[in-house]
Amino acid sequence: QVQLVESGGGLVHAGDSLRLSCAASGRTFSNYAMGWFRQAPGKEREFVIGIGRTASYRNYADSVKGRFTISRDNAKNTVLLQTNSLKPEDTAVYFCAARNGPGLIIGARDVDYWGKGTLVTVSS
Repeated sequence: QVQLVESGGGLVHAGDSLRLSCAASGRTFSNYAMGWFRQAPGKEREFVIGIGRTASYRNYADSVKGRFTISRDNAKNTVLLQTNSLKPEDTAVYFCAARNGPGLIIGARDVDYWGKGTLVTVSS
């Protein structure tokens, strides 16, 4: 069992940056590929960005390439999502996700554990 707790959400203006954190507890963090999803009001949850167990590999949704980056610290059991050049369409609840095993998280079906989410609101 892995518990994931997100933090760092808030209200920002278009063009601003925000850093989201995900703190993991439970099993060995380095065994898990990690990722972030988001869900906007009235829309389905969508994949945003992912990172492999050793941070050697990352994958991105086209909508965030060049603006969002992901990193992890296996010693601190944390994953960071750096969001830059935020747009109003980035407004959503952002969820941290974990997958037990190798490879990358690509979609919701790859996820074994979810956090409860943190709200990011981007005003125009």
